[in-house]
Amino acid sequence: MAPEVKKQCCESLPLDVLSNLPENVIDIILMCLPFRDAVRTSILSNIWRYKWCRLPELTLDDAFWKTKNNLICHTTAITKIIYHILIFHEGPITKFTLCVPKSRSCPMIDDLIYFLAKNGIRDLVLKLPFKSEPYELPPSFFKSLQLRNLNLQNCLILRPPSFKGLDRLIRLELCEVSISSEELGSLISNCLLLEHLVLYIAETYSNLIEINAPRLKSFYFAGSVRSIFLKNIPLLAKLLLASSDTDYFGEEKWDIVKFFESFESFSALEHIYLNMLFAAEASEIPTKLPFNLNSVKRLDISVDLYNSVEVSCALCLIRSFPYLQYMDISEAYPKYDIEEAYQVEFPSDVTFNHLREVRLTLASGSIIEMQLAKLLLANSPMLVRMLFASCVVKASAAVKKLAAELTTFQRASPKAEVSFIEN
Repeated sequence: MAPEVKKQCCESLPLDVLSNLPENVIDIILMCLPFRDAVRTSILSNIWRYKWCRLPELTLDDAFWKTKNNLICHTTAITKIIYHILIFHEGPITKFTLCVPKSRSCPMIDDLIYFLAKNGIRDLVLKLPFKSEPYELPPSFFKSLQLRNLNLQNCLILRPPSFKGLDRLIRLELCEVSISSEELGSLISNCLLLEHLVLYIAETYSNLIEINAPRLKSFYFAGSVRSIFLKNIPLLAKLLLASSDTDYFGEEKWDIVKFFESFESFSALEHIYLNMLFAAEASEIPTKLPFNLNSVKRLDISVDLYNSVEVSCALCLIRSFPYLQYMDISEAYPKYDIEEAYQVEFPSDVTFNHLREVRLTLASGSIIEMQLAKLLLANSPMLVRMLFASCVVKASAAVKKLAAELTTFQRASPKAEVSFIEN
């Protein structure tokens, strides 16, 4: 090809658009990609080779470790990847997620925590496999004073005496974290800006975990409800409790009145979710609490309808929330072959003056489930909608039939609609 023709061809070729993008546009593109794909952009050109190294958010989760055949489970491979991040990364890291594959270790976590603490980490998610011993957080972790969101799984927290707390933390989530009840209570109370708290704790503490968080707005607790004491949370709007208690009739019974008495001062509490075992004697359960929780507008509850103790506890609470507008009731332990002769007596004096919507997730469309639905229809003068769903596919036909039958029953609200929805 003649030199003139070759020159004209080169001049007519389009510019390398990728290599000439503004830096801020490249950063936006990389931020939208999974971290592994962001690293792969290194092959586009020399200009793109180290662009990923300045990403402020890094996610090493199951999707990152997964290959076409399996997960990257070799400890040496995990260590090598983290080592490369420590060596090549430049600038601040504001968000970091590390989920280590099951049955694997990660010997470089101490170095990683030190690196993140120095680089202004704000959001940290550290999920380690349960099969290994809890990972003890190194001293450098307690220097991560910029943290806003913290999520730890299978870690051991031993706070140094000089540690005063994470005074910028807004969200804290701890799953099977080893820490004493005193240390946990102290940690929470020293997070002065804490708004959202999630605790998954299998262990039953001998001493109470004191929840003292004046800015807390939502609290999710999964564990032994006997282990917690809600002390100072005036702004709490949403409370979710899932109990792991299995000893119904041990030496120490669950006192429903004592547990909820501190709630009387929670004027912001609007939504309560209960998925728990009620460890109490039926004779000890009052008809209602000695006080009303007028602020509660929504109740989601999982209850065993074939257990008179649980039904009594549920009714006690419902009577104590006089301004309930929304209720979601589901079967805690679905039973499909229960004898129809078995019945629980639902009182007829319960009135739901403000209830507007009910969702019932049932198991079999049995007589006892029908009794509950009839009670709600007959005693809810403001009811607008009652929705039925089935716990299992094989029972959906029976529950759908129940919903159809209830359309012929008496209802306190002429506007109430009854319908079946697919779960």
